[in-house]
Amino acid sequence: MTRKISVVTRTDDARPVHPWQIVSAAFHTWWSRRHGHAPPTSDTEPGPLAEEQRAGESTLWQMRTTVKDEPGSLAALCAALAEHRVDILSLQAHPLAEGTVDEFLLRAPADLVGSEITRAVAGAGGADTWIERADAHDLVDAPTRVLGLAARTALDAAELPLALRQLLGRCTIRQQPAKPASGAGRGPGALPVEGVLEDTVMRLRAPEGGVITVERPYLPFTPTEFARARALVELDARLGPRVPRSQDVLTLPAGNAITVRRADAGDLEAAVAMHERCSARTLGMRYHGPVGDADRYLKHLLSPRFGRTLAVQTASGRIVGLGHLLWDGDETEVALLVEDDWQRRGIGAELLSRLVAMAVEAGCASVYAVTQSSNTGMVAAMRGLGLPLDYQIEEGILVITTRLDTAPVTARPSYAQELELSEEIVRD
Repeated sequence: MTRKISVVTRTDDARPVHPWQIVSAAFHTWWSRRHGHAPPTSDTEPGPLAEEQRAGESTLWQMRTTVKDEPGSLAALCAALAEHRVDILSLQAHPLAEGTVDEFLLRAPADLVGSEITRAVAGAGGADTWIERADAHDLVDAPTRVLGLAARTALDAAELPLALRQLLGRCTIRQQPAKPASGAGRGPGALPVEGVLEDTVMRLRAPEGGVITVERPYLPFTPTEFARARALVELDARLGPRVPRSQDVLTLPAGNAITVRRADAGDLEAAVAMHERCSARTLGMRYHGPVGDADRYLKHLLSPRFGRTLAVQTASGRIVGLGHLLWDGDETEVALLVEDDWQRRGIGAELLSRLVAMAVEAGCASVYAVTQSSNTGMVAAMRGLGLPLDYQIEEGILVITTRLDTAPVTARPSYAQELELSEEIVRD
């Protein structure tokens, strides 16, 4: 018999458990709500004022403002900033049809608030001014940043949505079936090859078909940003499907040698074969409901466009475990599936710790897992992370959330110890 576990909130901004997660016992309903597939937001959101900034009694700011395209307009703006002892560390100009959007990285006195800066800019002729805190990462000049993002994208197809976010700031990125650009025609062909830019929305042709839609309601995109984003997508399309081929060979406590590596759509056949060897109970634990046609979703799960997948294979090359890190809107989900004969050997805990390390590297603020309350193995693996956990359970569906910005992932206790601890949660 199970008992309900109330939500434990340890931070004011902890991710709430959404109703659709609770009703995910209906498999197709659960799946149909997975439509965002955006990378995490925290990799570009400004954080608290850094210690080194406070020590130097200065603050870094990012600012954009539109000025008239005429001689002296930029000089007037710079003079207004200088009057408030604001240093200009970098400047990028984004030409428009009328006027120019100037993007600044500023160092200002710590006691100078953003509203004072924007008032000074407005008095010097700046319009539509936007400002927010910056940090040391923004000190990298634009060409260096773009080259670095291009290199990351070239090495790994899963990096494209993350690279777009770091290039464009806080935004929502979705990959969808193509929609007509002007109401006529259907399918990807209706979208121009060069894409469409509409104020705060840009749409680009996805490398494998469909449309990548990027939205940033708080700040319109400039043609320069649109061109940079399009260049990254074109680079990705030219290179084709790819994932890093590095792999780790590990020895389980029982003495079995396993290999952990990145997986992609090329592993579809082996993943389907693993599904066929799994019991209905194991598949039900993973997919939270009817599993008769779960195989049809494997192609999606293995696509690097929607996250990252790790595979565990034996010495003979058979895949016996899969771990997914999935971009789910502005949140991040982790999911595990281990073949019956290979369960309770620590494979799930190994996969989870690696997925969480990937999430930390990608800048995720938190991750969550949706499973059944009787899945003691998943609970044990989550507890083994050594991070604060929030629990929500209803109608047998358990949602476990952990924040990744509270503490580093620590060394795990033994799998048997964590399994014993997890059973205390799900039983009376």
